[in-house]
Amino acid sequence: IEVARSSLGLVLNQRKYALELISEAGLSGGKPTGTPIEQNAKLTTIEYDAGTSDSKKAAENDPKIDDVAGYQRLVGRLIYLTITRPDISYSVQILSQFMHAPKQSHMEAALRVLRYLKNKPGLGILISSRSEMKLTAYCDSDWAACPMSRKSLTGFCVKLGDSLVSWKTKKQATVSRSSAEAEYRAMASATCEIIWILGLLKDLNVKGLEPVSLFCDNKAALHIAANPIYHERTKHIEIDCHLIREKVQQHVIKTEHIQTQEQPADILTKALGKTQHQYLLHKLGVLNIY
Repeated sequence: IEVARSSLGLVLNQRKYALELISEAGLSGGKPTGTPIEQNAKLTTIEYDAGTSDSKKAAENDPKIDDVAGYQRLVGRLIYLTITRPDISYSVQILSQFMHAPKQSHMEAALRVLRYLKNKPGLGILISSRSEMKLTAYCDSDWAACPMSRKSLTGFCVKLGDSLVSWKTKKQATVSRSSAEAEYRAMASATCEIIWILGLLKDLNVKGLEPVSLFCDNKAALHIAANPIYHERTKHIEIDCHLIREKVQQHVIKTEHIQTQEQPADILTKALGKTQHQYLLHKLGVLNIY
C-alpha cells in the first residue's frame, strides 16, 4: 500500500500493485472500461445451469475453464486490492463465489475488473486531516440479488468525518421475504460494525461520538427499527436483527432516511451506470492523485 501525504491528509492507494496485476494478465494494451461490472449481469454456477432447460446450450456457450488455479489467483489478488478500492468490492464479492468451478463468463467478468482498474489505477482513499470527529454509517441491500439462492446482498460503509474507515459487501445468510426485511438485516450488520468501531475508538480514548447517524434509503425498514411492536412482517425475523431497536433506544445510533441516488452504499450492492458510479465514488472520498 502506497501512502501519499499532504496538508489535506493521507491518500492510501495500491497503484503499483494494480499496474502489475494488469501487466501480468496481458491487458496493458487493453481498452479501459468506466465500470467494474456490467449492469444487469447475472453470473451463475455450472450446477445452476445444469438445472435449466437450455443446459446443453449454456455448457457450449459458456464452458468451464481449464485454468482454475489462474482464476483463483486472480480473484485472490483482487480481494487484496479491495483494501483501498471499495469501488470493486461488489464485483469481487460476486467473482469469489465461483472459485471452485469457474466458467468462461466468470473469467471475462474478472478481466473486465482489470480493464476498469486500468482506467484509474491510482484511485485511493483520502484520510482527511480537516474532518470533524463524527461517525456516520450508510447501509443498503439488494433484495434477492443472487439468482441461484435468491439471497439478498448487504452493503455498508462507515465514515469518520469525511474519511472512509470501513466498508463491506456480503451475501446475507438467509432468504428475505421482502426488500424491507433485507434492508433491516443490512441495518443490523451496519449496527454491529458501528458498535465495534465505537469500542475501538473508546480504547484509543476517543469518546462522545454517540449517537451515530445510520442512513438507510428504505422507509419501511426505518419504521421497523423505530417501532417495537411485532407484526406480521417482522415476527419471522431472527432476534439478533432487533438489536437496532435496542441501540436506538440507548441513543448509540439514530436512524435517518437518505435518497437512493445519494446513498453511497449503493456502490457496494449493485452494478451502476458510469455517471452514478463516479458520483458515489466522489461521495465516499475515493480520489485519484495521479
